Amino acid sequence: MNYKHIFAQAIDRLHEEGRYRVFIDILRNKGAFPNARCFHGHNGPKPITVWCSNDYLSMGQHPKVVAAMEEALHDVGAGSGGTRNIGGNTHYHVDLEAELADLHGKEGALIFTSGYVSNEATLATLTKLLPGCIIFSDELNHASMIAGIRNSGCEKRIFRHNDVEHLRELLAAEDPDAPKLIAFESVYSMDGDIAPIAEFCDLADEFNALTYLDEVHAVGMYGARGGGISERDDVAHRLTIIEGTLGKAFGVMGGYIAADQMIIDVIRSYAPGFIFTTSLSPVLVAGVLASVRHLKQSSEEREGQQAAAAKLKQMMRDAGLPVMPSVTHIVPLMVGDPVKAKRISDILLAEYGAYVQPINYPTVPRGTERLRFTPGPTHDDAMMRDLVNALVEIWDRLELRKAA
Repeated sequence: MNYKHIFAQAIDRLHEEGRYRVFIDILRNKGAFPNARCFHGHNGPKPITVWCSNDYLSMGQHPKVVAAMEEALHDVGAGSGGTRNIGGNTHYHVDLEAELADLHGKEGALIFTSGYVSNEATLATLTKLLPGCIIFSDELNHASMIAGIRNSGCEKRIFRHNDVEHLRELLAAEDPDAPKLIAFESVYSMDGDIAPIAEFCDLADEFNALTYLDEVHAVGMYGARGGGISERDDVAHRLTIIEGTLGKAFGVMGGYIAADQMIIDVIRSYAPGFIFTTSLSPVLVAGVLASVRHLKQSSEEREGQQAAAAKLKQMMRDAGLPVMPSVTHIVPLMVGDPVKAKRISDILLAEYGAYVQPINYPTVPRGTERLRFTPGPTHDDAMMRDLVNALVEIWDRLELRKAA
C-alpha cells in the first residue's frame, strides 16, 4: 500500500477542481480593523483591508475586550489548567454562563471550546438519551450540526431549506409517540437568509418535538441586547436549546448552549466533547464576558454594521455586480465557478490589497461558488468605493457575467 500516493491523489483532486484552500498569512492591526498586514507571496508585510472576517462588529479590537483580557492575564495567568472537572470551574466561566443564560432568557448556559464542538457534542449527546429519537434537520445546516446528528446514531429526516410545509409532512409521517428534535439555524451565513423560527416552533408544539436553534451568525448582531433573531422576533422562550458562538460578533473564541437547567446538567454530565476537553483559557473568557456585557447595552455596533452591509449591497447593485439577495449582514457575490472565484480573490489581494476568500464546495453547492463579504461598522465609504471599483475592473478584465 502506497499511502503517500493516495494522499497526494486526494490533494491533486482538490487542485484539479479549483477548490484547494489557501490560508492567507496575515496579522490584524489592533485598534485599526479592518486594516491588517499580509505576509502572503512577498517579502515583509503589505497593508490590506479585510472584507471576510466573522468578527462582524470588530469586538475583537474593542478597548473593553482587550483591557479585560490583559487584566485577566495578569490576574490568573494564561491557561485554565485542564478540564473544568480537574482544573476547576474558573469564576470567569461561571460569570459568562450566567450572562449568556440571561441573554437568551434561559435558566442556564454551558461554554464549549468552539461553536463546532457545542453543536456536535450537544446534538449527539442529547438525542442518544432519547430512545428512538428522530432528528429533523434543515438541508443547509452547518457541518457541525450534521456531525452531531450523524454521531447521535438516531434516525434523521432532512427537510427542504426553510420549508415549513415539507417539515410538517415529515413530522406527520412519524409515530406520534416517538421523541423528535427539529434542528435549524437562524441566519444561514452563505446566502444570508433567515429561518421561519416561529412557524417551526408552532410545528414543534403541534408534534411534541424539541427545538434546537443555531444562532452563531446572529448572536450579538440582532435583538435589542444581541440575543439574536430569536430575541428580535420574541421567540427565544419557545425554543428548547439556543446555541451560539463567542468567536464571531463577540469577537473572541468559543461556543455555548443556553437551555433549562436540566438540559444543561445532562450535557455537562454526558457530553465527551465537554467533559474531556481543556476548558477555554480564562483570558479568553474574560474578553468574551466584556464583549457580551457591552453589546447588551450598546446597539451602536449593530446599527453601524447593518448600515455598512446595506450600503455595500446597494453599491454593488448599482455597479451591475451579481450580488445575491440577502436580508442580513451577509453580502454574497455570485461567481458560479471555483477557479474564477479563486482568481478574483487572488487579484483583489495582490493588486488592490483587498482580502476576501472564495467560498467553494462543500461549503456551498457546486456551481454556486461565490465571494462572501462581511462589511462591518469600521468599513468606511472610501473603502467600499475602492472595493466596488476593483470588482468592476476585474469583472470586465475576466469577462464575467454582470447582473441582469
